[in-house]
Amino acid sequence: MPANRSRTDRWRQSLQKIYERGGGLEFAIQRNEDQEDVKDLVWRVRVLDLSDDEIVIEQPGAMGQSFMINEGVSLIGIMAVGQNKWMFNTKVIGSTFNQTRHGTFPALRLKMPEKVVRCMRRQEDRTSIGHIDLPKVECWKLIDPMSAVPVEVANRILVEELLSKGETASPCDDQIALPTVGPKFEARLANLGGGGVGLIVPNESRMNIDSGKSFWMRLDFRPAIPAPIVLTAKLVHSHIDSQQNTYAGMAFEFGINNPHKDFIIKQIARYITSMQVDKKAA
Repeated sequence: MPANRSRTDRWRQSLQKIYERGGGLEFAIQRNEDQEDVKDLVWRVRVLDLSDDEIVIEQPGAMGQSFMINEGVSLIGIMAVGQNKWMFNTKVIGSTFNQTRHGTFPALRLKMPEKVVRCMRRQEDRTSIGHIDLPKVECWKLIDPMSAVPVEVANRILVEELLSKGETASPCDDQIALPTVGPKFEARLANLGGGGVGLIVPNESRMNIDSGKSFWMRLDFRPAIPAPIVLTAKLVHSHIDSQQNTYAGMAFEFGINNPHKDFIIKQIARYITSMQVDKKAA
């Protein structure tokens, strides 16, 4: 029997090994049919406990802030073993707190899936049970971090002004103000973790990724967030994936402009809430 078929049949054993070594899974809120234009936000979270019927995971969050996912919300889960990935359907069946030697953490209880489906190498974000549509991210190497501060302040003012008016900025009218940066390259937002993001950088842009360097990023989550949001992050690790793209782990940087941190947290929470409200309405 091929190794990948064997792993698919014995996926519970793979899940158990992930839990035992303190590993994680990825999750996204499952979109409705009327949400085809909405991009998926994927979280990387640790598996805290397993039973025959449930998976307990740490509550998704960023920068020390947890984001609540309502009971009953359907999720798409992603389990990675080496270069292989599997998807499965699950839903939130409740919330809890998990006690560890490091403290007490808010957690989500998920229904144990009935099966998993292997993601093909060339379409690893799409299977018969669902697909993940990752947001595009515009990136620049940040040459002068201080020059980013006035642009971040202007971005916050623009977004808050649009929210107060109930308006959304048209992509045709985008005026991109930039700090002192290098050439632009594009990536995809692979996942969101506690202190940063994971980006998938295409092979042709690999030379733009330098360890330890700061980058300026522009994320577009319209219409939930009425204009693209901008922030600074530093590359902390990278590796080449099965498609010869670079997976880049980025840590958020708010040392120079700490008030921008609260603004970004609020916008991420707004996006997560909007997906759940739409789902209830549907």
